[in-house]
Amino acid sequence: MIDKLKIAQKLDELGIHFIEGGWPGSNPKDVEFFEKARSLTLPHSKLVAFGSTRRSKVKAEADANLLALADAGVKVVTIVGKSSELQVIQVLETTLEENLSMIVDSIGYLKAKGLTVFLDAEHFFDGFKVNPSYALRTLEVAAEAGADCLVLCDTNGGTLPNEITVAVEAVRGLTNVPLGIHAHNDAELAVANTLAAVNAGISQIQGTINGYGERCGNANLCSIIPDLKLKMGIDCLTDVQLAKLTEVSHYVSEMANLIPGAFLPYVGSSAFSHKAGLHVSGLRRWADSYQHIDPAQVGNQQRVLVSELSGKANIIYRAKEIGFDLPLRGKEAQKLVEQVKLLESRGFQYDYAEASFELLVHRAKPDYQPPFELVDFMVVVEKRRRPPTKRNLEELLSEAMVKVRVGTEIMHTAAEGNGPVNALDQALRKALLQFYPSLAQVRLVDYKVRILEESIGTESQVRVLIESSDGVKEWRTVGSSTNIIEASWLALADSLEYWLLRQKLWVSLQQSNLLISS
Repeated sequence: MIDKLKIAQKLDELGIHFIEGGWPGSNPKDVEFFEKARSLTLPHSKLVAFGSTRRSKVKAEADANLLALADAGVKVVTIVGKSSELQVIQVLETTLEENLSMIVDSIGYLKAKGLTVFLDAEHFFDGFKVNPSYALRTLEVAAEAGADCLVLCDTNGGTLPNEITVAVEAVRGLTNVPLGIHAHNDAELAVANTLAAVNAGISQIQGTINGYGERCGNANLCSIIPDLKLKMGIDCLTDVQLAKLTEVSHYVSEMANLIPGAFLPYVGSSAFSHKAGLHVSGLRRWADSYQHIDPAQVGNQQRVLVSELSGKANIIYRAKEIGFDLPLRGKEAQKLVEQVKLLESRGFQYDYAEASFELLVHRAKPDYQPPFELVDFMVVVEKRRRPPTKRNLEELLSEAMVKVRVGTEIMHTAAEGNGPVNALDQALRKALLQFYPSLAQVRLVDYKVRILEESIGTESQVRVLIESSDGVKEWRTVGSSTNIIEASWLALADSLEYWLLRQKLWVSLQQSNLLISS
């Protein structure tokens, strides 16, 4: 409930005109949402309650759903009504005339309450294909009843853009009431169909952030909004609001407990990422040579990836981003290129392990001194018997022993964990926290393992990717080995070294004589 209220506030900041908050007649949570939402201050957005037309053979003023809509405390409601002959007969199990009466009576009742009413013409496009005259008739009676917007729904998500255009043009010849589009993505066409509908004359777009929705999702507003503003010249949001798009996309992902889609257009982390050396060489000369907009317009940023496909241009560009100016014709960049290619041939991958790559650049400097160095480690996993009083009489215990050098001191620590990687993490932190107390704020947020050579089974090369966070920023590190523990250690050690390097804590310790370099 609190998350929905927070999302509504965020959508208002983005400049969304209408926010559909739920179906107050369907469940207690949505009833509670509309009650609490009355205290929200939304300068840009209007909250909308969603429901359906009255039930067959039930008077509008006695229909519980319509009563709930009228009592929701909003000024705008959306009701769904059938526009498909087959849906009316097969699903509603009523007559075509009764369905028309249900639409008319429901709109009339809500308009009499002083509400703005949008009609979601459910299954409109499928209905238009089978019986266009009836599909159009449902809209005609809705307009006559006072509907403020007729929203044409591609409910099953299987309509093609040219079919959208034909149907919308037919409706435009029928009524002057504003039209809307509600597209599902079952044929991967929700965005394309929405834009086709805009070109054909609709004025309201229904969609969701990141395209979230049932089955294959709904029309993705994070693609549609910049398409409208930057490609079609429709000033639906201000420039300042548009620049919040990536932030809002990621915020909604986090609230939904989903990982932000890296490959989403406009807002994904890969949307403006460049790997091939030819592309990066072009970007150095002209920022728009390989990207269709300035990523800052949607609150995103350009990223240059480093991989075995990289040339010197990638290395130079990426190094400059982190504060190192490598000469174009010097040996340093070429050595880094060769090192990256060698390491990637051994299973490392730096496309999305930007922290590990940054460490490569630092380690290439002759005067670089790491904040700590591994001497050795050992991990023991054993099965122990629990006391007879425990239901499960056996348990696995992981214990790690780590020896690291910090300056001239060697720290030898041990720790237990719920797995070997967790035990390593605990033991390493135990050693380092004595020198770097603020390291306690770093935590691991994701851990991925990939088998690189499946054909040789347990002898395969393993790549480990770790994502870490200090509560403000996230970063990714990589390790690779035929031993999953060693691969995990390399990624883990990189994560902590990177954070210490970025925070420059170990430099301040040197300056205060708490750390003496070896």
